[in-house]
Amino acid sequence: MPLTKQKSESSTKFNIYLIFGIFICVVLLKLACNVLSANAAQPANRIKPIQLHPDNPHYFLWRSKPTVLITSGEHYGAVLNRSFDYKKYLKTLESYGFNLTRTFSGAYCEPIGAFKIQNNTLAPAKDQLICPWARSNIPGYANGGNKLDLTKWNSAYFERLRSFVNEAGKCGVVVELVLFCPFYKDDMWKLSPMNAVNNINDIGKMDRTEVYTLSHPKLLAVQDRMVSRIVKELKDFDNVYYEICNEPYFGGVTLEWQKHIAETIVKAEAKFKTKHLIAQNIANKSEKVVKPNLNVSIFNFHYAKPPKAVTENYGLNKVIGDDETGFAGSEPTPYRLEGWDFIIAGGAVYDNLDYSFTVGHEDGTEEINAPGSGGPVLHKQLEILKDFINSLDFIKMKPDNSVIKGGIPDKATARALVQAGRTYAIYINGGNEAKLIVELPKGTYRAEWVNTKTGKVDKTETFQHDNGNRTLSSSKYVDDIALRIQLISKSG
Repeated sequence: MPLTKQKSESSTKFNIYLIFGIFICVVLLKLACNVLSANAAQPANRIKPIQLHPDNPHYFLWRSKPTVLITSGEHYGAVLNRSFDYKKYLKTLESYGFNLTRTFSGAYCEPIGAFKIQNNTLAPAKDQLICPWARSNIPGYANGGNKLDLTKWNSAYFERLRSFVNEAGKCGVVVELVLFCPFYKDDMWKLSPMNAVNNINDIGKMDRTEVYTLSHPKLLAVQDRMVSRIVKELKDFDNVYYEICNEPYFGGVTLEWQKHIAETIVKAEAKFKTKHLIAQNIANKSEKVVKPNLNVSIFNFHYAKPPKAVTENYGLNKVIGDDETGFAGSEPTPYRLEGWDFIIAGGAVYDNLDYSFTVGHEDGTEEINAPGSGGPVLHKQLEILKDFINSLDFIKMKPDNSVIKGGIPDKATARALVQAGRTYAIYINGGNEAKLIVELPKGTYRAEWVNTKTGKVDKTETFQHDNGNRTLSSSKYVDDIALRIQLISKSG
């Protein structure tokens, strides 16, 4: 065969192989992209969901670490408000080390202007509500678009929900998914997909105060299906727990219905290898839980100041949370005070209701026009609280104010979280200077007075001590100060 002909045939074969190789690479690349796309809204980690800590169930265990949840979070519309950029929001939480956000399911939303909140994320603009149920082809939803079909699911909603929880997990944020919320006023009930005027199923022809009872089987079945579907969609995520109903002490919500919804969650997860925690909102401020629901692991309170709710319910040996506060003015001080008081009292969840997160300002820079606070100054101050509690081996600590023997400033309060003989975390709310008398066993200690507004240690003292009382003088402060006492050695 002539040499030129051999070269020609070799060149042809090479080109064929090259084209075939390129084709295979394109196919494999496309398959890889499809896999990545399919997994984009899947759990980042297939490990145990956040749980009560086995050594101290007043706190959490999450991703192998003892955990207290502290945040200043948006007003619960991150998923249901289609306009909200939740990725930017979650990145902002991550930047402060915040590890919690609450969000509502979409069964409830609010009209614009509700509670005098401007730019309310829980009040989507016209046509911007996205909820679990699919739209029908019949117009007439109260805030734009077609009515809902309560027998069909909205795949776009569940994709958004999974993506939100997935992004939160990447940012180190736990999602408290609030399944239901009472309808405080009729104009809120008129926006719900469960209201018969907004669906094509002729379901929901009752007063708003009867929605969360066991009296309407057809509506209850819709609620059960929604809960079961959400639970199954999120079964593999480690950064989620479920709150049955926000503020069920309003709007006719019955205890029997709450128990039923908790059982619905349990049944939906019956075959799961791992189960998610269930939270129940008990009261505003405080209330002693007399007959706790055995399926509930987190007992939540709102506006829990002073933190009487922790003291009254500490014996439950479960997590006590203050998962919403607000309505105390625009300055950060009252929210900082409440957060410190609650956490040092033995609470494990603190969430300020933050109106600086809005559509277009998901980085928390909105100028607040609402009955509450938020923004970078408060964010930084709550970050200091988060850093302080995480500097302690809090799993081994418990509230014990009896170690404080005197020296509390006039009209101030002092609380102590203690591992006897090793670590003492004390928070003083009020005054401007303290000569605190603390009972300590024999040993060498370091005492640090921490500025709650800057995070700096304003004064440090190392001392040897025999058994008994020790007077520790603070630096000058404004409003509040924290004291951390740690054992250096047991020999005096």
